Amino acid sequence: MTWEDAVRWCMSEPSMKELARAAYFDDPVVAAQRYHESAEFDAIRSMIPRKVGRALDLGAGNGILSYALAREGWSVTAVEPDPSALVGAAAIRTLADKTGTRINVIEAFGEAIPLSAAGYDLVVARQVLHHAHDLPAFCCEVSRLSREGATFLSLRDHVISGPQQLEPFLRSHPLHHLYGGENAFTLAAYRAALQGAGLTIDREMNSFQSVVNYDPMTASEIRERLAAVFRPVSGLVRTALFPLPFGAVARAAALLDRRPGRLVSFLCHKQGKG
Repeated sequence: MTWEDAVRWCMSEPSMKELARAAYFDDPVVAAQRYHESAEFDAIRSMIPRKVGRALDLGAGNGILSYALAREGWSVTAVEPDPSALVGAAAIRTLADKTGTRINVIEAFGEAIPLSAAGYDLVVARQVLHHAHDLPAFCCEVSRLSREGATFLSLRDHVISGPQQLEPFLRSHPLHHLYGGENAFTLAAYRAALQGAGLTIDREMNSFQSVVNYDPMTASEIRERLAAVFRPVSGLVRTALFPLPFGAVARAAALLDRRPGRLVSFLCHKQGKG
């Protein structure tokens, strides 16, 4: 199957209906509007520059993040290699047309983007870095197309502790068995690629440390997930942690979380010449 085939199957399978909606694979316009109002994008809004300018959305998929940024006043260019009318470039163009939103769409891979060093103020990549065929080259393109001091935000990328965790992650992914396109890197690999491209990591958000990694789940649903994460920990530790505010528990859980395919997000900026 292609990625589009896998998504169509997910949308049509009754047992996958909630997953499809959570991944914003339902009605394109409704999904984009819902994402703009989501807790994830609210958190993103707090991390990106207040002064709007030119934004580059790499691996833009069906365009939900491009749409949200455009709604906030950003001048958005979406880069997406898949021409699909459901999950790719054609879907973004249709979304822009139906909503009257201006989004420039370029069909290209993130490792070789046919743009001059255009000096974007903001570069975003949602659920994209772990798909890179050449992670360092991808990050170098981010840096090349960013102005000095620009913000780069990578969101919801899969992490493994080492090569031994890759196969368990791929087996557990709900769609990988259909189209075979998933991947994951270690935290060290992500950090090295970002820093090697001249990007400074300002904030690393692991597992439950930020809503960008777990939205649309709620805090109460996350507490249930955390109970599973903490199951191997002694009862004394659990008794001490779980009465604490959710933020404190989430931070502690992120330190202990070693699941194959757990999520990480990075907030970075491009270093200046000085």
